Amino acid sequence: MPILFRAPRLSLLVAVTLGLSIPAIAQNVPNAKNPAAVVPTIRPEVDRSPWLFKGSDITPDANWHFGTLPNGLRYAVRKNGVPPGQVSIRVRIDAGSLYEDDAEQGYAHFMEHLVFRGSQYVADNEAKRTWQRLGATFGSDTNAQTSFTQTVFKLDLPAATPESVDESLKILSGMMEAPSFDDKVVNSERPVVEAEQREAPGPQVRYGDAMRAALFAGQPFAVRSPIGTTKTLEAATAGSLRAFHDKWYRPERAVVIISGDIDPLIFESLVDKNFSSWKGKGANPADPDFGTPATKQPITGSLVEPGIPTVVSMGVLRPWHFNADLVIFNQKRLVDLLAVQIINRRLESRARSGGSFISAGVSLDDVARSVNGTFVTIQPIGNNWEQALKDVRAVIADAMTNPPSQAELDRELAEYDSAMKNGVDTARVEAGSAQADNMVSALDIRETVAAPDVSYAILTDARAKGMFTPASILASTKRVFEGDATRAFVSTPTPDTGAGTKLAAALTADVSKLVTKRTALTAVDFSKLPPLGPPGKVASREMLTDIEMEKITFANGVRLMLYPNPGETNRVYVRVRWGGGYNALPSTRRTPAWSGDLALIPSGIGNLGQEQIDQLTTGRRLGMDFGIDEDAFVLGAVSSPADYQDQLRLFADKLASPGWDPAPIARAKALLATSYAGFESSPDGVLSRDLEYFLHDRDPRWGTPPKPAVDALTPATFKAFWQPVLATGPIEVQVFGDVKAEEAIAAVAKTLGALKPRTASAVTPAAIRFPAHNANPVVRTHTGQENQAVALIAWPTGGGVEGVAESRKLEVLAQVFTDRLFDRLRTESGASYSPSVQASWPIGAANGGRVMAVGQVPPDKTALFFRLAREIAADLAKNPIGDDELQRVKAPMIQYVLRSSTGNGFWLNLLAGATYDSRRIDAAKSIVVDYNSITAVDLQAVAAKYLRPDKDWTMEVVPKSVAAKAGLVVAAGQ
Repeated sequence: MPILFRAPRLSLLVAVTLGLSIPAIAQNVPNAKNPAAVVPTIRPEVDRSPWLFKGSDITPDANWHFGTLPNGLRYAVRKNGVPPGQVSIRVRIDAGSLYEDDAEQGYAHFMEHLVFRGSQYVADNEAKRTWQRLGATFGSDTNAQTSFTQTVFKLDLPAATPESVDESLKILSGMMEAPSFDDKVVNSERPVVEAEQREAPGPQVRYGDAMRAALFAGQPFAVRSPIGTTKTLEAATAGSLRAFHDKWYRPERAVVIISGDIDPLIFESLVDKNFSSWKGKGANPADPDFGTPATKQPITGSLVEPGIPTVVSMGVLRPWHFNADLVIFNQKRLVDLLAVQIINRRLESRARSGGSFISAGVSLDDVARSVNGTFVTIQPIGNNWEQALKDVRAVIADAMTNPPSQAELDRELAEYDSAMKNGVDTARVEAGSAQADNMVSALDIRETVAAPDVSYAILTDARAKGMFTPASILASTKRVFEGDATRAFVSTPTPDTGAGTKLAAALTADVSKLVTKRTALTAVDFSKLPPLGPPGKVASREMLTDIEMEKITFANGVRLMLYPNPGETNRVYVRVRWGGGYNALPSTRRTPAWSGDLALIPSGIGNLGQEQIDQLTTGRRLGMDFGIDEDAFVLGAVSSPADYQDQLRLFADKLASPGWDPAPIARAKALLATSYAGFESSPDGVLSRDLEYFLHDRDPRWGTPPKPAVDALTPATFKAFWQPVLATGPIEVQVFGDVKAEEAIAAVAKTLGALKPRTASAVTPAAIRFPAHNANPVVRTHTGQENQAVALIAWPTGGGVEGVAESRKLEVLAQVFTDRLFDRLRTESGASYSPSVQASWPIGAANGGRVMAVGQVPPDKTALFFRLAREIAADLAKNPIGDDELQRVKAPMIQYVLRSSTGNGFWLNLLAGATYDSRRIDAAKSIVVDYNSITAVDLQAVAAKYLRPDKDWTMEVVPKSVAAKAGLVVAAGQ
């Protein structure tokens, strides 16, 4: 078989390092046979016709193998080696919350929990451990989800063999056909389901429920949330849940999807072997009636939700019905999508210019096989939502009245062409998990999956037929805003008297006088960017042994880490790191560092604003992401071989000649202003605002800036902060991917290498602090649901590259801690749905690392959380863990590294800063050796060193009423 993904040579060393441990894992598979020893044969009773493409004229993707077993179960399997050795399995059941009756609300989701616990082939709660032994990480590699219309079980199996796939399909088949549960198991799992319901973000849940009830009134989708109701969940019994299972879990409603690094004939054979005996009970029931948009329902709805910024939603609703997935159907849909995108571009331009809304967008969607709709979402500035709605309607009205210019159409068509062409160019490196998920999505909406080249051919054929014209776009715009019902919904953080009446008026008001004149597109090219200096000269070149990379230093001091490789076809990762990052920020005062992504990036380059830069990048793979690391500010993008040189030019000009458009500053301030009320509305919101601030001992470099600091930002103070940041500090460039070495070096020489030499920052990095041990938790409060709280406990560790081996021991320790906390807090007590433990160790700072455990619990269970966490920590420090527990944690972590190391993004992150600190190269080389050599004694030692009871720091976020009733002292915020 051809190698689909070339990894750095280090990955080969990694595989050699793991050669002794992986077979040992495979030997743990019970009753493993060797299907690969013989060429698999598919029974003639299996119908191998491409069932997905029945009634479609789209060319089937020959890489997919389809089949229908005699019992009605369908499968779709294919070969995929991205990442090498992985096999992605999905089992889709065609039943979700819309298949429940009134007394069964939440049953589809409850059944998902019970099914994943065990069956006749695996003991209760043992499937997780079995897959851990096979290298799968719980939560990311093994998971399940329930929607309105389907239930999907997911498994990404690393280092897969025919034996491990066979065992996994056996387990899954038993779960689908005969999950083992009784009233005892149901009563054990019920608190877990209720914990998931309780821990859902209250404001978002209330908003989603109210919005669905208003826009989809009269249809089951309006009232059938997958989580169910407390009443129905409490009433559920093993008998009633079993009846739901027997009705909907049947082979005719199941599809097995596999994409992975094994011969697809083996997949077909194993699906047949493990699922062919499954028989449905009784007749296959007809699908429920999901209804159609009701025309006699109220046209507006409203909600007062303090935890959500003001949002206006509008829907133009049409009945959903099955459409044969034909070429012409997809081409007409492309015309509709282009029409919508032209409107979205105009809305974004209007928002950027300082209009009445922060953001607005239009989308087309088939919602839960219930509605085909055109949806508008608006976030106004402040609470003037009526004007925002009118202004957005004016943009839409203009689009429905006047055709777009040819330049507008060409621009959006170029974007679509580029995106779809990129899909063709990078198809070879599409992950198997993505292919499996795409198949699930297509099945849910009753459509096919086309290969990227087929999809692109559909677009180019539509262009050849002249389907994309200003007239056709105008006709499409009119069509997508016609429907059986038009409804609107508004959510405000404070009461708005007569909101429904105002909304109805704004929905029908004459907006013709609000239509603004369109700005004609002017030609923009790279010659309009500020000029750079002459190309820089290469001062030195150094090949890095073992990892096939090269370090280049230019005369102006810029350093380049170059890794040319075709492993990810047509992808080039470009990153520029400069300055000191958090280390360069003052620890005694708040700065505008928070505005980098929101305002600095869209503030333009030279005399070009974001509108012109968007024109410059149309149809190309160019972008600009921003971030702050401990030791550097970062610009990054994923580009292409054709575009990365211009990507480097954009980065160089951003550093050398930034623009200072004030409009993005006002927009950023307006956006943050809408979020402050939401922080108070849930424990998660409080943590997102406060946690890093408190964990850094109230260091203002971290945490959400307080509103007065945001309000105080002006264009002058913004420029005063960012201008020296962009202009100073050493620069490191990383170019990883599908490039030619000499060409890439020349491209950097002409861009970053052409900048003037830069002065190093004179700032001495401030120490990163950790709060002192506290006898009683720091208390913060929220205004959300009375049954929601969060508890966390953290221990300080360290930082710096010299301690990287120790940091990897702490990562393994944290995963052991997670598994134990999960078992005790979720499985045994049902007090929390997803408690977790994370270890962090900043490579770019001398300290600041920590081990932190966190769990969402009821307010009366925070003490339980702290007790269990401390008991686990003490036990880990006192007693070495068993070999099985160690391997169940190490195997998934090592497999994660193996899979990730086949992609350039992994090395990009691991080697950040390595041109200035060669120790990071050694740390990258040792990653698998470090993980593989960790012993139970090592974990006990680091637990004893760091998980000390005299060093831990605790915090809890509880409802305000609970804190008041208990007389708790609430800590002051920022």
